[in-house]
Amino acid sequence: MTVTEQNPAALHTAVIAWFEAHARDLPWRRPEAGAWGVMVSEFMLQQTPVSRVLPVYEQWLARWPRPADLAAEPPGEAVRAWGRLGYPRRALRLHAAARAIAERYDGDVPRDHAQLLALPGVGEYTAAAIASFAYGGRHAVLDTNVRRVLARAVTGVQYPPNATTAAERRLARALLPDDEATAARWAAASMELGALVCTARSEACGACPLAASCAWRLTGKPAHEGPVRRGQTYAGTDRQVRGRLLAVLREATEPVARARLDAAWDEPVQRARALDGLVADGLVEPLSGERYRLPLS
Repeated sequence: MTVTEQNPAALHTAVIAWFEAHARDLPWRRPEAGAWGVMVSEFMLQQTPVSRVLPVYEQWLARWPRPADLAAEPPGEAVRAWGRLGYPRRALRLHAAARAIAERYDGDVPRDHAQLLALPGVGEYTAAAIASFAYGGRHAVLDTNVRRVLARAVTGVQYPPNATTAAERRLARALLPDDEATAARWAAASMELGALVCTARSEACGACPLAASCAWRLTGKPAHEGPVRRGQTYAGTDRQVRGRLLAVLREATEPVARARLDAAWDEPVQRARALDGLVADGLVEPLSGERYRLPLS
């Protein structure tokens, strides 16, 4: 019997029981993290592994324990503190969200899903994750890990589509426990299962609580039939150049001359393109005399 044919409650029970025994002790899961700690973690964990996030997260919360603390600083300080987490526009969006929280909600991260969704940089997944993990709300939390677990265990395919589909959302809502507390626990547990056991590169079926009823496993693990899945490259890309330029600016306490940025990457056309992109994204502020700095406003 597959999970689509059994009582969904059995699915919830199995995965939540596994989670209780195997969940990682992560700082944003502790009660003292609060809604702001959960929100910071969700921004940082987008496309970035836990091991890289942990030290930056700890430093961030020590410096800015509440949204108002971050909102009071220039956005460039958020970019500086973001360090080498990658995709630094997330730092600007988190700073903008902190300012909105300070202005609209007296510095408290809102509990309402619609209010969360209206914050800068907060999309459907992030709003659902904060409402669920911070406030115990009943929401379908669909990150890459959850989507992969549902694709294999329920739909019977190796990987989910590249972008979240309406069918995936319907399935996630159909499988959502009725009880709020159980739904929040299910969201965290199914995500952890995808992160630790039902991973993208391999699957540890012997350790999976759903192995006996997994649709993909029961049909012989058919190979993925969709577009070829390629890992992201970094070396030599504009992303790497942008990172090199930002590293120079993060380490500087004063505006940086163009010549110092030129020394960070040899190829002039790619370097100029990367710098123009950083300026267009609001991550770098150009000044007179061909000088540059992290943004102050």
